[in-house]
Amino acid sequence: MPDTQTLNAVLNAYGIPSPLSGGGGFNWWGIGGMLLGGIIFSIIGWYAFIHGKREKSTRPMVIGIILMVYPYFVGNILLLFAIGRALTAALFFWKE
Repeated sequence: MPDTQTLNAVLNAYGIPSPLSGGGGFNWWGIGGMLLGGIIFSIIGWYAFIHGKREKSTRPMVIGIILMVYPYFVGNILLLFAIGRALTAALFFWKE
């Protein structure tokens, strides 16, 4: 089993920050927030899509599809929640 210094040397050789030094770029809050935001807005989008399909209205169906898909393409948590809030508001306040 290698010691801590050997592990840090190998990780630094490949440009990977050491998880033991606390300087890593891995952030559980960011990953958890992205996951939570993706789940919340995907559920809202799924409901909007089903509602639009039942009512035969394209607006909620399109917004629902966008809400379900866009979290896969957004890498910033603030942008994820800003877009999600805007689309959810459009869903409720933009009437035909």
